[in-house]
Parts: sequence; structure tokens; C-alpha cells
Amino acid sequence: MKFKSLFVALLLTAPLGLQAQEIALQLYSLRNEMKIDPVKYHEMIAEWGINALEGGGGYGMTEAEYAKLLKDNKLKIIGVGADYNKLKSDPAGIVAEAKKYGAKYATCYWIPHTEGPISMADMKAATELFNKAGAMFAKEGITLTYHPHGYEFADSGSGTPMDYMLENAKDFQFNLDVYWVKMGGGDPLAIMKAHPGKFPQLHLKDRKKGTPGSADGHGDVETNVVLGTGDIDIKGLIEEAKKQKTKYLVIEDESSRSVEQIPVSAAFIRTVLDQ
Repeated sequence: MKFKSLFVALLLTAPLGLQAQEIALQLYSLRNEMKIDPVKYHEMIAEWGINALEGGGGYGMTEAEYAKLLKDNKLKIIGVGADYNKLKSDPAGIVAEAKKYGAKYATCYWIPHTEGPISMADMKAATELFNKAGAMFAKEGITLTYHPHGYEFADSGSGTPMDYMLENAKDFQFNLDVYWVKMGGGDPLAIMKAHPGKFPQLHLKDRKKGTPGSADGHGDVETNVVLGTGDIDIKGLIEEAKKQKTKYLVIEDESSRSVEQIPVSAAFIRTVLDQ
């Protein structure tokens, strides 16, 4: 696929409207590029028409330098990470990190557990922790979200660990990574429809057709493809996000082709939003 020509074609055909949804980028997508030239790649993100970022960290700059880089490119950090162990030992530190950037979301990306599918016991403990920390975060104006990673979908006969968490999430919400839900054997669109209002963020990531699933949260990053070209119903998910008023549609592309693919994926999202 000639990504550049497709990107240009999509931009030319996509109407320019205003949506309640905002396209964001998970900066992990450019983890390798940022090691080389963070200034260049922050400028490139702005050129792609993306202004909202998940990440933070500063890439070796001082707080003042990084704040200036963001401001100069009209970029904002909307979400930071919330390490599971830090949620237990220092939740106030996560709140402080979010506030430093003006971020309103903090996402836990992984629950420590024995390799393979997570046990129901571990999921119940995580749900309890997230409810406790989430209630504390809410008082500070921060929403705690959990990002499923594919190991939550083993069916015990009475439902999956993910079912339990979704049903018992009282003081936290979800940053639904649709690729990892699919990898684990779940249906991201069905989950959204069954639990409306729990998804202020979506990680939109498409999967190469023919990719086998994974129950342990691991997989080949090169199976991340341009949105709308894989085996996940990205269009349907965006349409549901519009109905549910999901705030951020977050592109995460972990492949070695991310620089080429991200702007094409962003253009695809815009075409669906404007329909």
C-alpha cells in the first residue's frame, strides 16, 4: 500500500466538521523515533492534525522545555500511565503526574499476574484496587481507566474475568484497546454496546487479517495495520463511540511502520466521524 498517496486522497475527500470526539495518539507508537529526535516527531504529530496525546515523560527535557515544545505545537497531554504497583503504593504520585500535564485521565495498562490468562482472583483484587484508587482520583478531577490486554477473556463457565470487571467497575472506567480485546477472543463492539458509558477512551488499533489470537497479552506488533484495513470493525466502533460520546479516539500503532500508518489512520477516523 502506498501510504502517502492514500493519506492525501483521504484528506482531500474527507469533509471538515466538528465532532465531540477528538483524535489522540498514544506516544508509545513513536517510542523509537522519540529516542532520535523528539522535537521533530512532536512537530510531525501536529502536522498530522493530532493535538491530544497519551504519554508524558519529557524525553530528557526539563519540565519547562517539554511544556514549551507542547505549547509551540498546540499539543496537550490528555492521559498518563498509572502503574499497578504504584496505584497500591503511591496513588497520589500518579495524580500529581497527571496534574503536572493537565491530564484528566490516568490509565493502568497491565495487571501483574502469572504468565497466561489472568485468574478471577487476580481480577477481583484489581477491580477492588481500581475502585478504591478511582474514587480518590475522582476527587482530584482525574478519571482512572483500565486498558485490557487480552489475558482477561478466559471463560470459566460463569463468564470471563473481563465480564466481572466490567460489571463491578463503580469508580473507574475503561480505555478499551480494541486490538487486544480481539486478540483475547472478545468482541470490542459487543462489549461497548453492553456497557454504554464506560469508555471515555478507545485505543483504536487494527489487526492484520489472519492473525491468530493470544490469551497472554503478547503478540507480534507488526500485525498492527492501518485502521480500516484489518479484521476489526473499526468503522463500527467509531460509530458506536459517536453514539456514546466517547471523548478520545486514541491511535496506537506499535509497528515499525507507525510513522507512515498513523496519518492514514487519522484520515480514516475523520472520514467516519464526518459521515
